[in-house]
Amino acid sequence: MAYVFMLHDLLPELITSLMGAGCFEDAATAVLKDMLTGAEAALAASPLIGQGRVLRGVVHLRPEGGYQRLFGLEHRSGARVEGTGYLTSGSVWRWLVEHRCSVSIDVQLGVLRPWLPDGAPAHVERREGAGLPGSETRERMLGRDATHVHVVPLRAPGGAVEGMIALEVSCKQAVGGELVWGGCYELLELLASAAAPYLRALPPRPASVARADEFLPVVGPTTASLIDLLRVFARQEETILISGPTGAGKSRLARWCHEQSARRGQRFETLDLLSVPEDLQMAELFGWKRGAFTGAIRDNPGAIARAAQGTLFIDEVDKLSLKAQAGLLHVLEERRYRPLGDEGSERRADVRFIIGTNTDLRAAVRAGRFREDLYYRINVLPVRLPPLAERLDEVPLWADYMLSRRHREGGGQGVARIGPEAVTLLRDVPWPGNLRQLDNILRRAYALALAERGGPGGELVLQRGHLERALAYEGAPDKGALLTQLWRAAHAFVQEAERRAREGTPLPLELAEAFRGLVLGAAVRRTGSREEAFTLFGQQQLLKNRNHHRALRRELDRVRELAEKLGYEIDPDLAALLNEEVETPAEGR
Repeated sequence: MAYVFMLHDLLPELITSLMGAGCFEDAATAVLKDMLTGAEAALAASPLIGQGRVLRGVVHLRPEGGYQRLFGLEHRSGARVEGTGYLTSGSVWRWLVEHRCSVSIDVQLGVLRPWLPDGAPAHVERREGAGLPGSETRERMLGRDATHVHVVPLRAPGGAVEGMIALEVSCKQAVGGELVWGGCYELLELLASAAAPYLRALPPRPASVARADEFLPVVGPTTASLIDLLRVFARQEETILISGPTGAGKSRLARWCHEQSARRGQRFETLDLLSVPEDLQMAELFGWKRGAFTGAIRDNPGAIARAAQGTLFIDEVDKLSLKAQAGLLHVLEERRYRPLGDEGSERRADVRFIIGTNTDLRAAVRAGRFREDLYYRINVLPVRLPPLAERLDEVPLWADYMLSRRHREGGGQGVARIGPEAVTLLRDVPWPGNLRQLDNILRRAYALALAERGGPGGELVLQRGHLERALAYEGAPDKGALLTQLWRAAHAFVQEAERRAREGTPLPLELAEAFRGLVLGAAVRRTGSREEAFTLFGQQQLLKNRNHHRALRRELDRVRELAEKLGYEIDPDLAALLNEEVETPAEGR
């Protein structure tokens, strides 16, 4: 059989390529080339030979937290798919997550056929929303000659779907038929299953230096791949869902997406539902006519109308009432709405939607607080913006930007900058309030520095003392803050390990044991005494046997090893401690 022959040739070659892949893009290229080759061979062996073309393939890696990677190849040229070349569908993704099987789509007729793993007869769907892409997505597919699409799930251990591979084919003669998927879907699934562990585990190719601009002035190595992904999403019309903690920069990122889109130059409107009472949510979204409700003394166009031809960013979408959720779902599906109190026909919603949330919407769905159908409608292009504690490489850059901005606002002369010891302190703070808290601290420290020197003047340097005094106003840490900070420190260690893995110099896990030395060192510096430091942690037995000096030296040696491995400038207090000679009692004393 041709299938067996292709399997014999393609699978071993793919395994060899995957084992040699150094990054996600290498693995994605390997599996796409083989899957496209398999689809082309099946097409050539069918009665449709010479009547169809395999166009392109795209790998979507999107675990539960949101999109992580997106990579596509044009079959003939081998060129990477760019910009608007990517098409996505929330309906197809929902089908895959629920049914965990491959699916073929006749784009022109709007017919979906699943390929069940046990060979059971498949029910063919013809309803939009039952796995089929929406009419707008199908129109864009047909506009680029894709008459048929075959989608294969990428499964994690245990069977959960964490991504998909979509293959596009142009064959008008096969409209209404099954094309060739029946003869190769098993091969395509085997190739995708072989590649899935590599696609999940391999890091992305190091992103090129991102271009900062007035809308996104800082992009660090940690978020560079996210920004590259969003640059692709921004050029599409599908809904973007940005999740992330309060103050992390979701609004700024939404505005940046608008400026990267075809709608730049048009209105960008923000509707923050946290500030809208529940009974006015639909009114603020759709607008109202005079007299529509008590207090409606004049017409109001509403957020959708104000954002016409532009972008509407709806933040804190989880705050929507169930009634307002139904209204938003109708707009997203039909692209039409009616202002409250308007008895005329519905109006067209010519707007691109970007949605923001700081909560787990899937948990809200399970709890009955958020509509499942609305969740899947807005979960088309989901991304997660990490908290600032997971983007510590960006802290000094954001701090410089914020301080310079505040200096200009106050009419300051010369340059405002942050001293090196102050920068070290900024990296040590967990920033639970994210960018918003960082901005507040810098503004407070700036005011303290001005007061210290008696007002505006020339160059201003924020020192460590200014920031320590500014941070002192933040109050006592919350319960559980220690565990939170330890978790963030673990993230920082993992990020460093990822960076070094890409460079071919892995960071040994054993170096994580240096944390004990850091704790003991901090206690020594804080108490001013080695004996008090060990007493603090209940180590009196070591003191009794006079073994605490040796224990301290052993633990600090691990810190020295980590510091040498990292090669970074370290905190001055820590450097002073490491440079001290740790006294060890003479043997036999």
